[in-house]
Amino acid sequence: MLEHDFDGVFSIESNHSGQGDVWLIPLKMLDDDARAIQLGAVAELTVGENQRAFVGDPLRMMLISLEEESRLPYVIESGGAAVGVLTLQSGAAMLAGWPDDGSVWLLRGFLIDTRSQGRGLGTLAARAAVEEARKVTARLGGGQAGVVLSVNERNPAGLAAYRKAGLVDSGRYLGGNSGPQRTMYKAFR
Repeated sequence: MLEHDFDGVFSIESNHSGQGDVWLIPLKMLDDDARAIQLGAVAELTVGENQRAFVGDPLRMMLISLEEESRLPYVIESGGAAVGVLTLQSGAAMLAGWPDDGSVWLLRGFLIDTRSQGRGLGTLAARAAVEEARKVTARLGGGQAGVVLSVNERNPAGLAAYRKAGLVDSGRYLGGNSGPQRTMYKAFR
């Protein structure tokens, strides 16, 4: 269940399987000091060798997202520590093989630190991202109907996490830099 904190921080409660809580920290809603603390934590995230082909540098992704109006960058926290990052972007869904840019949010730059993988946090964070996108759409009136992403076919852990989060495979996409991708989609409830 997602809850909104008065500071603009969102969390998803434990799913009772011992996986813990996930919080999405919206970087654009923080003051400069709080943002600097979060970015320092992002700089400490690790990307495994098997991830490097699929994701970029987490700090660089967050800094770019802070500069672009269409992007909403988030730090993923669990247990009081940064465990990953993600970005929601409006007007860019075709980058994931979607037929148009405006009908859905693009979930991009999503990664979980190698030291935190295997605990179900990616699935929890993906669910939280979809719910966050729904709330942002309702607040801003953007008209998006869901979230789309692309995941490399050679990334079985990513594919499994997104499926567990309720995203549906919408077909193959050949536009990625790292080889064939699967376009995955989840409509808002």
